[in-house]
Amino acid sequence: MTDEISTAPTPALTMDIHEVMRRLPHRYPFLLVDRVLDCRAGESIRALKNVTVNEPFFPGHFPHRPVLPGVIMLEALAQTAGILAFVTAGVYPDEERQLYFVGIDKARFRRPVGPGDQLVMTARLERSLRGIWKFSTRAEVDGEEAVSAEMMVAPGETR
Repeated sequence: MTDEISTAPTPALTMDIHEVMRRLPHRYPFLLVDRVLDCRAGESIRALKNVTVNEPFFPGHFPHRPVLPGVIMLEALAQTAGILAFVTAGVYPDEERQLYFVGIDKARFRRPVGPGDQLVMTARLERSLRGIWKFSTRAEVDGEEAVSAEMMVAPGETR
């Protein structure tokens, strides 16, 4: 993948679940992006995660009041950023092209998220240098921030 980021305006892309599955290597139960509302290569992305009571982690976290684990929200944001990185690079993931979550800074959790909530996730590409992509990310429920973080993804070897 290239480190160059175009400065020309790019048209917005939308993606249904089928296109999301082409853009990410993840599958159930770990595919955490349901739809992309707006993706602009080299700039930003806005995507959805619908939280349902049927999520596999809810029976243990917590049975009396299911709460979406913070690490799951961070992974959903990393997947959102990964889609933006693949779109920006103009490639699809395969056996030779994968991105891995390699860093997180300034993670903040602002409110619990549970069944029936819809996470609206955003990622903005801050920079790409030597193959490491840095993003500012945020997820909201009903316009209220649930989590935010700065994160980095990078290509890695597949074995």
